[in-house]
Amino acid sequence: MSDRLPPLTALRAFDAAARHMSFAQAAAELNVTPAALSFQIKSLEEHLGAPLFRRLNRAVELTEAGCTLAPGAAEGFQALSAAWSATRRLQDNTTLTVTAGPALTAKWLAPRLYEFARNHPDIDLRFSATLRKMDLARDDVDVAIRFGIADDSGLYSLPVRKEWMTPVMSPELAEEYQTPDSLMEAPLIFDDSLAILDNPPDWKDWFRAVGIGFSPLHGARFSNADHAVDAAVAGLGVALGRRAIILKDLQEGRLVAPFKVAIEMEARFRFLCLPGAEERPQIAAFRDWFVAEIERTAHLSDDFEVIPLEEITRS
Repeated sequence: MSDRLPPLTALRAFDAAARHMSFAQAAAELNVTPAALSFQIKSLEEHLGAPLFRRLNRAVELTEAGCTLAPGAAEGFQALSAAWSATRRLQDNTTLTVTAGPALTAKWLAPRLYEFARNHPDIDLRFSATLRKMDLARDDVDVAIRFGIADDSGLYSLPVRKEWMTPVMSPELAEEYQTPDSLMEAPLIFDDSLAILDNPPDWKDWFRAVGIGFSPLHGARFSNADHAVDAAVAGLGVALGRRAIILKDLQEGRLVAPFKVAIEMEARFRFLCLPGAEERPQIAAFRDWFVAEIERTAHLSDDFEVIPLEEITRS
């Protein structure tokens, strides 16, 4: 039996029919007639020497041979499609697709993008606000900005400054809760988005950092960091806010951080792209802007005593 591959058009017809389990729907997807698609599949079966489908009255089903071939055919065409898309993107120096988490997009990226867009009018920016794990080799994404501690092997990974957290509240609420001790009576807001970390910092850690043995359990809980911060802005309570997520609200006075003690996390944001892609003009421009923006506000950390989380948990 020859190992020579059959024609690609026949394999493509089989893949579409196996996915739809319908010759008519597969033909519509490939923009051919059902008769032409049936001919391609029949030629593939002759090449194999065995049937791939059982032709029923109004349906088809895969034979054992068809079930064996279908997953590999689907994976092969997906890989080919991804490789073709990635290769075409290499020729495009004007489009940049970036994915970042919803909180960073809403609270940090979106408010700053005007400057980048003004300085790079030739770059067409596209954003996907999601925490879904991306395959940069397959998905139509150029850059991913992700938070945490992860294995970035196989990617270009540029970590930026570590994040820290400190209590934030509305100016009105700050009038009521003026000391760390008073926060034991305050309505506290919990950011559950940090549950992705192995050792997420929490209110208990911050209270330990200021010498108070208190482990609060009750309060409003939010699965998105930006929603927790928005609740603090609205006066619902006091949030333990991350630097990048609270920065703009602090600078514009919607929030205050009256207690100058912060917890530093090991987790940080990383700028990710495929190896070698970091030098493509639009990716390099966005990377340089991203790093410069973070450094531009780094001096704000000087206002706080930033204590590494590991020091707090060891004490």
